[in-house]
Amino acid sequence: MPPQPQQPPQTQRPPVSGGLDRFFRISERGSTLAREARGGLATFFTMAYILVLNPLVLGGAEDAHGDRLDPAQLTTVTALVAAVMTIVMGVAGNLPLALAAGLGLNAVVAFQIAPLMSWDDAMGLVVLEGLLICALVLTGLREAVMRAIPQPLKQAIGVGIGLFVALIGFVDAGFVSRVPDTAHTTVPVQLGGSGTLSGWPVLVFCLGVLLTLALLARGIKGALLISIVTMTLLAIVVDSVADVPSWGLTTPAWPDRLVAAPDFGLVGHFSLFGAFAETGAVTVVLLVFTLILSDFFDTMGTVVGVSAEAGLLDAEGKVPGLGRVLLVDGAAAVAGGAASASSATSYVESAAGVGEGARTGFANLVTGGLFALALFLTPLLTIVPMQAAAPALVAVGFLMMTQVKHVDWDRYEIAVPAFLVIAVMPFTYSITNGIGAGFLAYVVIMAVLGRARQVHGLMWAAAALFLVYFAIDPIEQALGVK
Repeated sequence: MPPQPQQPPQTQRPPVSGGLDRFFRISERGSTLAREARGGLATFFTMAYILVLNPLVLGGAEDAHGDRLDPAQLTTVTALVAAVMTIVMGVAGNLPLALAAGLGLNAVVAFQIAPLMSWDDAMGLVVLEGLLICALVLTGLREAVMRAIPQPLKQAIGVGIGLFVALIGFVDAGFVSRVPDTAHTTVPVQLGGSGTLSGWPVLVFCLGVLLTLALLARGIKGALLISIVTMTLLAIVVDSVADVPSWGLTTPAWPDRLVAAPDFGLVGHFSLFGAFAETGAVTVVLLVFTLILSDFFDTMGTVVGVSAEAGLLDAEGKVPGLGRVLLVDGAAAVAGGAASASSATSYVESAAGVGEGARTGFANLVTGGLFALALFLTPLLTIVPMQAAAPALVAVGFLMMTQVKHVDWDRYEIAVPAFLVIAVMPFTYSITNGIGAGFLAYVVIMAVLGRARQVHGLMWAAAALFLVYFAIDPIEQALGVK
């Protein structure tokens, strides 16, 4: 059953006059300029953490050639893409739906794609993903793809990505580390660097996790951003009074200046087809497929959920102007890749703005304007150590984990593939591996149960691709490639 539309409160308000009201239909949707502005502010402050986390996730990874992206440049392009695409969504889609680099998607790019190729090639795949999403929208194939994958598997993918993101947070903060091979032990990971927690940076992380989860439990708006700011200030104090050998990539020290001209050096650094030469067509297809899965379905859930919360669904539970909204979201992925900011997508945090009264795209002008202002605050944004930002990754993992309740664990044809998706992602440090294991298990179990005809053809095609992906080494040996 489609979600029932929610009507905005029918309280009497003076109509908003002028072209803005007519263009954004502010009065028609029962809102005011003040409510839209307040909603835009709320959305910005609940998702501004991405200005810190995206540079840390992408900047913390190396490509196949050992190169890293510059954190200051990453901060600039993260703010740039968020500002431009949020404003475009407001004007073209007229929904209070903000966009920025997607958490989870940036992890795919940083830890799954970049190690196989150069950063330019990896960002080129993000551009390809966005172009394909746009093509799916324009050709009407979106519905076919949505029907092909069972809903529980889509939800399991979100859960698996959540666990993967949380693991990244634990590892990058030093709370979990790999046991050195020389230890001659079967235990692959351990607590801290030597089996115990030690050092001020790890303490900052632990306090940050407790603070973040406490704020979430209290329902505090902007919980992630509040935690990041608070723990960064604590880290600055700790670094000034204690002897800390290393914080990792970023040392928390107050910058000489708070404002600086943005550095757009990463814009345009992408290679559309370079990945094919570095990794081969099969691997490229699977990586792009993984990006599309991670982006496309999450966007659908976000768009419908935020629109329902705003009372904007029609009588059939449809989102107004859905085609334009999805097209802008696909264009955001293209823009994110072209700017080396990773794939940009719609943010569920937009619901915070809706809760403050936003009902139209005018709220996006406020949110986008604040992201544009952040372009000049790079020195301030790049002092955040991973130990202060990683608690937000753990919290995001928890929030994504909540989708697990929708999986029917009594039906093995669903439960087993869902389990493999969720478990394989963090255990192999690969989102692609998790999706592939789940898809293959689903088609095999359905075939064994005599229900092969119930499996969509696109699922069979995807499973065949993943079979080649997992068996690529023996296939290459059989063909004499190696």
